Amino acid sequence: MRTNLYLVAQSIFVMFRIFFFAAFSFAYFHGFAQDIGYARKTISILTSQKYWGRGYTKHGMGKAADFIENEFKRFGLSPLGGNRFKQYFSFPVNTFPGNMTLKLNGKTLIPGKDFIIHQASKGIVSHDSLIQKDSTTYLSKSRNIAVSLVPKLTWSVAQQVLDYTIVEVNKNSLSFRPTQIDIDMANELVPNFTAANVGAIIKGTAKPDSVLVFTAHYDHLGGMGSKTYFPGANDNASGVAMLLDLAKYYAAHPPKYSVAFICFAAEEAGLLGSKYFTENPLIPLQSIRFLWNLDLVGTGETGATVVNATIHPKEFALLNQINGEKQFLKRINSRGKAANSDHYFFTEKGVPAFFLYTQGGIAAYHDVDDKAETLPLTAYENLFRLFVDFNAAIIN
Repeated sequence: MRTNLYLVAQSIFVMFRIFFFAAFSFAYFHGFAQDIGYARKTISILTSQKYWGRGYTKHGMGKAADFIENEFKRFGLSPLGGNRFKQYFSFPVNTFPGNMTLKLNGKTLIPGKDFIIHQASKGIVSHDSLIQKDSTTYLSKSRNIAVSLVPKLTWSVAQQVLDYTIVEVNKNSLSFRPTQIDIDMANELVPNFTAANVGAIIKGTAKPDSVLVFTAHYDHLGGMGSKTYFPGANDNASGVAMLLDLAKYYAAHPPKYSVAFICFAAEEAGLLGSKYFTENPLIPLQSIRFLWNLDLVGTGETGATVVNATIHPKEFALLNQINGEKQFLKRINSRGKAANSDHYFFTEKGVPAFFLYTQGGIAAYHDVDDKAETLPLTAYENLFRLFVDFNAAIIN
C-alpha cells in the first residue's frame, strides 16, 4: 500500500513538473515575443523625425535623453547618480542648422542621397568654376571648396571648423564631369553644446555593491540642413532598445547583484560621454563585476563579434559555452582591444568589459538609409537571452 501511494505521489510530482515547465516555457517565450515588439516600437520612436537623428539641431539629442529617462522611471528604476538620472557635460560641435543646397553644372543634388558636407566644413555661399585635380577631386577656382567623388556617403561629427568647405558627392549621382558649382550651405559652431548621459540602477537583492552594467550610446549624427536627418536605427537605436528591454526585465526580476544601465551621449563625437563618465563616475568603477556595451545589435544573420575577447578569455569562453549549449547565435567571433565604442575608457580604467556588435544583413551605416523599417533584428531575442544567461552565470 505504501509503495502504491509512493508511485502515485511520484507520478503526480512528475506531472506537476511537466506542467510547470510547460507553463514556464510558454510564459518565457511569450514574454520574449513581446520584447521584440517593444524593441521595434522603441527604435521607430528614436528614429522618427521628432528626434531628428538624436543630434545637435532641433534639440534631437535632448528629446532622446528625456525619452530614455521617462522609460527608466516607468520601469521603476532608481537614478544612478544621487537623485537625478542625467549627468550633464559640454563640448564644442560644428552644426548645420540652415541652408543646404548644391548644384553641379546646374543639376540640383539631394542632401544625404547625392551629397554630404564634410562635418568640419565652413559654411559658404558661392558660384564658382571647378578645376579637376585628379580622377575623384575637383577644386573651386577660388581654392576654398573641394568636391570629392566617393562610392558611398558616410557622415560623422566634428568639434572644430576648417577654413574651407569639402563636399562629398556620390559618384553614381553624376553622369558628367563637374565644371561649375553653386552652393549655399550654413554652419554654426556651438562652443559649449550641453549633452547628458542618462543612468539608472536596480539594487541587488544579496550583493548590491557588486554591479553588472549595460551601456549603449543614444546619440547619432543629427541633421544636415533643415530637411535631411540621419535616423540611426542600427547605430544605435538598436542598442538603446536592447538596454531598455533589459532594464524592464531586471526591474521585474532583480538579481543578487545590482544592475546599472547607462545611455551615453556624444559617442559619435569621439566617445565623449563615456570618457566623461569614467572621469566622473556615478558608481565606483571597482564595483563593476562586468560591463556589456551594446552598439549595432540590430542584425545577426552571420553572428556577432566581441571586442576585448582576447583580454578576458575566461569570460569569452563562458559566453561561447552558453552559446554552444543553447545555439543563440550562429557564431561569436573574437576580437582584441579596440577604441571603437563606449567600452573603451572603462577598459582603460581596468573595468572588465565586452563590446558586442552583430553582423550580417543590412550594410547601412552613418547614412540616411539606416532606418527602422529596414532593420531586421534577426538575432534580437536570442541575444537578449544570451545576455541574461551570461549574467546569471557570472552572478552564480
